[in-house]
Amino acid sequence: MRMEARLRDSARRFGDKCALIAGGVRLTYAELDTLSDRLAASLARGGIKPGDRVLMVLDNGHEAVVSFFGLWKAGAVPCPLYPSIKAEKLSLILNSTEASVVITHDRQRVTVDAAIAMTKRQPLTIVVQADAGDDPGYRLRFEDLIRGEVSVPLRELENTEALALLLHTSGSTGQPKGVMLTHANVGAACEAIVAYLGNTADDVVLSVLPLSFGYGITQVVTMVMAGGTLVLEKSFAFPRKILERLAEVKATGFPLVPPMAALITGMKDLEPGFLPHLRTITSAAAAMPPALSERLQQLFPDTRLFLMYGQTECLRATYLPPEEVSRRPLSVGRAIPGTSAFVIDEDGRPAPPGTIGELVVEGPHVMSGYWDNGLTSVRALSPVASGSRLHTGDLFQADADGFLYFVSRRDDIIKTRGEKVSPQEVERALYAMPGIKEAAVGGIDDPIFGQVVRAYVVVEDGVTLAERQIIRHCAQLLEDYMVPKSVEFRDALPRTTTGKIRLGADETHTVTQGNVA
Repeated sequence: MRMEARLRDSARRFGDKCALIAGGVRLTYAELDTLSDRLAASLARGGIKPGDRVLMVLDNGHEAVVSFFGLWKAGAVPCPLYPSIKAEKLSLILNSTEASVVITHDRQRVTVDAAIAMTKRQPLTIVVQADAGDDPGYRLRFEDLIRGEVSVPLRELENTEALALLLHTSGSTGQPKGVMLTHANVGAACEAIVAYLGNTADDVVLSVLPLSFGYGITQVVTMVMAGGTLVLEKSFAFPRKILERLAEVKATGFPLVPPMAALITGMKDLEPGFLPHLRTITSAAAAMPPALSERLQQLFPDTRLFLMYGQTECLRATYLPPEEVSRRPLSVGRAIPGTSAFVIDEDGRPAPPGTIGELVVEGPHVMSGYWDNGLTSVRALSPVASGSRLHTGDLFQADADGFLYFVSRRDDIIKTRGEKVSPQEVERALYAMPGIKEAAVGGIDDPIFGQVVRAYVVVEDGVTLAERQIIRHCAQLLEDYMVPKSVEFRDALPRTTTGKIRLGADETHTVTQGNVA
């Protein structure tokens, strides 16, 4: 079933039920269905054809959700992008996708116009919350497109192998790659997620995750599948307000990333069980340090914690059932229902338990390839009996029971003194030290050892730690070659748009000298 068909189905079953709350806007399933119908009809009248790519430079709001379903109903391919994207990167994506339309907020118009000026293309620009009558020409007001009635019934599309999403990776290792996901891919992943989370029409999920990447988009699709209610917030910039909002809407589900967990568990005045309606917390996008998962379980004793792993190329790959979190705190679990995920050695054979190798994923959720990049697609995908095998590029190992453990991105491994160090293992030791709020580990060049380990930490407010204290703490938990040789204290750690901590040569964050004792 295609994505828009799932909305139509839920509109028939749950017409007057609240589907979406975003800021001051509340939409029932019937209203969401109608507004997306109107957008689809307007796009079709404007010449948008099935298969056309449409860039969405939008923040978390009802306009983004209406756009997803309106584009799917028109047969177009949404390409959601983070709203603070820079003009240079946007121009590259405009050129590579040959996008026909850009949907953006009025406040992003300067960036969008600059990106268009760098290209030879002239896409139609649809502006959200623009002034009435502003800039006719090739610009249209989003609000005008979702008014009025649909004069001609929309043709129902049936091809589930058509592209549903074109998601761009962060580009941290090169140019951003467009990941092609079909309606069948997205549907398979989200059906599996609904199954293991046990989502129902009674669920209210509050999400601050950007709708520009898979973890955020799956919140939209899974809630529509289940007939639940999605509460969208723009960011986690004010954690206490989000916690108040969770209580206000009686949220049953809260998807987060580890840095959000660190901020919540660092609040000393929260009473365990203060959100009694919260049924599930999910975590993805980065490895969850066991110290954080333990604190979450203490703070939310009646909430089921799901630790998950995924990639844009398959949306979700594994999950760890809540009953296993205490027993296997370092594991990301097993493959999601209806798929397989396992570790292979350098010869492509299944690796024995405890052996580090590459994780591969097989199933109907695996992408169809990279946009306009056949060679990269060939390297990442290989044919198997069940369809395609995705080579994730991530190093894993499995235990005797088949539970999977993330070791590192292949490129993140630190090579020192002839040994290989997983940054995640050192980071777990750092998070186990009281007073450390956030931590990251990287390798720095050394003329004798090749590389040595350096720790980057943010300490909790009011805490003073010395470099020697942190190094001594790590020496009690780690083998000597893993122990950081130096520590940098930071005000904050640099992050990607999806919340992952990313150390790089272009960092601009300053070192907090006041924390060095």
